[in-house]
This record gives sequence, C-alpha cells and structure tokens, in this order.
Amino acid sequence: MKKLYLFLILNLFVINVLARTLNLSMTSSPSRLNPILSNDTASSEISSWLFNGLFKYDKDGNIVKDIASSYKFESDTKLIITLRKDAYWHDNKKVTAHDVVFTYEKVIDPKVFNSIVSNFKKVKSVKAIDNYTVEIIYKEPYFKALQIWLIGLLPKHILKDEKNLMTSSFNKNPIGNGPYILDSFKNSSDIILTANENFYEGKPKINRVYYKFIPSSDTVFLMLKENKLDVGSLTPLQLDRQISEDFKKDFQIVESQSFSYDYLGFNLRNKKFQNKKVRQALSLGINRQEMVDILFFGHGKICNGPFLPGSFVYNEKVKQTNQNLEEAKKLLKEAGYDKNNPFSFEITTNTGNETRLNAALIIQYQLAKIGVDVKIKVMEWQAFLNTIVHPRKFEAILLGWALTLMPDAYPLWHTNSDRLGGFNLTGYRNKKVDTLIEDASSIVEQDEFAKKYKQIFKTIAEDLPYLFLYIPNSITVVNSKIKNIEPAFTGIRHNQENWIKP
Repeated sequence: MKKLYLFLILNLFVINVLARTLNLSMTSSPSRLNPILSNDTASSEISSWLFNGLFKYDKDGNIVKDIASSYKFESDTKLIITLRKDAYWHDNKKVTAHDVVFTYEKVIDPKVFNSIVSNFKKVKSVKAIDNYTVEIIYKEPYFKALQIWLIGLLPKHILKDEKNLMTSSFNKNPIGNGPYILDSFKNSSDIILTANENFYEGKPKINRVYYKFIPSSDTVFLMLKENKLDVGSLTPLQLDRQISEDFKKDFQIVESQSFSYDYLGFNLRNKKFQNKKVRQALSLGINRQEMVDILFFGHGKICNGPFLPGSFVYNEKVKQTNQNLEEAKKLLKEAGYDKNNPFSFEITTNTGNETRLNAALIIQYQLAKIGVDVKIKVMEWQAFLNTIVHPRKFEAILLGWALTLMPDAYPLWHTNSDRLGGFNLTGYRNKKVDTLIEDASSIVEQDEFAKKYKQIFKTIAEDLPYLFLYIPNSITVVNSKIKNIEPAFTGIRHNQENWIKP
C-alpha cells in the first residue's frame, strides 16, 4: 500500500512538472550559445532565454532598462549607466560593471569574429567607475548609443582566462544571467531550459522550456496538430486550408507583420538599369497586391520602402505603387524600348525558398504584359552568394532583408558600402542619401533622427534601386491554456517570464 501511495505521488509530481513545461521546437541546432556569437536563428533564440543585457525592447519597440537601473547622458558623448544590484549570474555571482567592460572588450577583440562589432565603432572607451557604475565615452554623438547595449552580457569571472572564445566550451555550456538556465544541450538533439529561481524580476511562472529538435517543418506541423507543442508557426496555406475547428479552439492564433521583406534589386552598374524611366516602368508593371494574394493568400502587405512599417522612421507619406500597364509601356518607349526592341533582363534567386521562386514567376508573367522579357535563374544558396551576389555578377536579384526597430541605413544604402564585402549590392549611389545617413548617425534625439530617416526612405523609394515587393505576415499559434499571452508590435515573447501554463 505504501509503495502504491509513493507511486501515485511520484506520478502526480511528474504530471505537475510536465504541465508547467513549455514545449517548443527547433528545425536546426544552435552553433554557439553565446550572446555575442549567436548569429544563426537557433542560437539567437536559445541565447535570448539565457542572457540579458543592460537594456531591452518593450512590447511597443521602445528601449527600456533591463539590468541597467538608471542611465543619463552627461553630454552628447558621455553616458553613465548604473546597474541594478540584484542581478546574478546562474552560478550566483553578482553581475557587475566589470562584466559590461569585459563584454565590450570581447566584442571588439580582433580574435573574436562576430557580426555586431561595427555597432561599437563609435565607442571610444568603456570604464567601470565602481562595481555598479559604467562610464561610456563615444567618439561623437551616436544614434545607437543605447541600442548597442541590448546585447546579452558575458561573465568576466568565468571567461577572463579563456584563450579562445570562439572555441570555448562556454559556447555549449554557458552561464548566463537570464530567466532560464541551460539544463542540457547536445548538437542535433533536444534542449532543456529550467527556470532561474534567482532571476531579478522573479522566477518565471513556467518551470521548464523544452525544445524538441525536429528538422522537418512538416513534422512540426503534425506535432502541433497533435497538441505535442505549445507554440509554433503556420504558413498561410496551413492557416487557411489545413487546420480544423478543433485546432482553432486548442490554439490562440496570433497574426502580425513580420520583420522582413523581399525585393527585386537591380544592378545599377549595368547601363540598362541606369535609366530611371526603365526602373519606373518595371515598378508600374508589377501588381504587388496580386503577389501578396497568390503567395500568402492575402496574409501579408505591400512593401513601400526600406524601413519597418509602424516604426518611428517609417514614412507614411510614401504611397504604394499600383500597377499601371499603359504608363509602364509609355515609359519604356521613352527609354527606347518597344515591340521591335523589347527590354529584357535576368532574375537570379536561390533554391530552398519556394516563395521567392514563385515570386519570380509572377514577376515574369506580369512584366510580359508590358512587353518585357524576363528570364529566371535559380541557384543553390552558397553558389548563389559566391558566384553571383558577392562578385556582383547579376542583372537583377530576388532576395530579402530583415527589418529592425532601429535601422542603420549605412550598410545597405551608403555609397561607401558599394564595395566587395559590403551590403550595397545594387551599387546605389546618391549624395543626398549619403549626407542624410552621415548627419543622422550623430543625432541622439529620436524625433530629429526620424526626420532624416524619413527623407532617406522617401528618396530611396523614389529612386527605385529595388522594387520593394512584400512583407509577409508572421502567423504564430499558442496553446490556448497558456495565460498572459499579450500580442504586441514586437511579438509575443516580450513578457515570456510572466506566461503561466496551468
């Protein structure tokens, strides 16, 4: 009888723990669980549970304090940040100003290869005034003065003697300061995170986060339908055609604008694209709303320019371009093209992205209506990058960019970024845009910065180095039993520590 009683108690305990486990999935394995080295999506997502920075975004996309308890600009180039005194690393050592200095030193260390070092190019010095006060001096006023400190911090006491951070065992067994602690992690295997009881904002309400490693997106969808996952993503096709009414009862569906867009970029070094009338004609020849309807069953929106709709730099005065076949034909004729001398060009894109291939086919079909002959080349991703994109050997490329809340126009749009290794892939050069980018980089006040960037937005949209195409919607489903889900501009994870799974 006693054994039966213990057995029942144990079962109840297991059921209770499982009930407070958030079941998620990942289709690829993280490479490094280190906040300054987490370049791939899987690494970045897992690291975000484990590491916090001095600041974070709130649900509306505003920068707010995190491990920083207060901050002040003593001048346009001098920032003083005070840290909260109740933040601890997962090994119960306090987070201090020395960790902030150490993190900065590792970011700029030439032996540490990371994608964020350029954000710190205007930092002159970072110094710990005492254990909880950091002094940051910038070379000049910097619009990203706060944003660069959203990165997760690194623990100096653990890594100070590490000879090679790139190959450190820390990257697979990290000690963080965030709401969850790494329990287990192996390559191409499941990952388990456990709630941090000493988290400075209180222990998360959900005890465990369990990432199931599922390489196949079809399997992920199947497991969602079987209620074996609590959170997942749906494609527009799955949302509209492949889920039942019971599924809609079991899951809350959260649909919002994604933080990415696709574009058709012209090689402006090629004479055939240097005539603006040609680019205008191609833009007027495309029906972007038809593309959204076909590719996403309407679950998306037309992209009007280079910055995120709804963000403080988005220019709402720039209206979307509607298809006008007669005007497109007129512009082509003025540029010297007609039935006897048709305009033709080749679109190159990558395999593994069915949406972009279908988008290329739609563009080909639509532009045929104005007498434009479009050819399509599809290549494996690495070959595409190495032989087409990086050496700039293309006429037009169909690609996409991620959108951010605080954009930096320099890498994509400044003349100096038109170089091998740079991201100004189309060779766009505009002195007015260069000046606006340079002027804005030294503006700290958000409203003044926004004025400059709205001008950049308008100028680029009018110049048409790209045909900005579409922004797909992000469709997330969440177990209906989970409480405190608050859909917001930045998504649903802004308050994940407060989620409750009964």
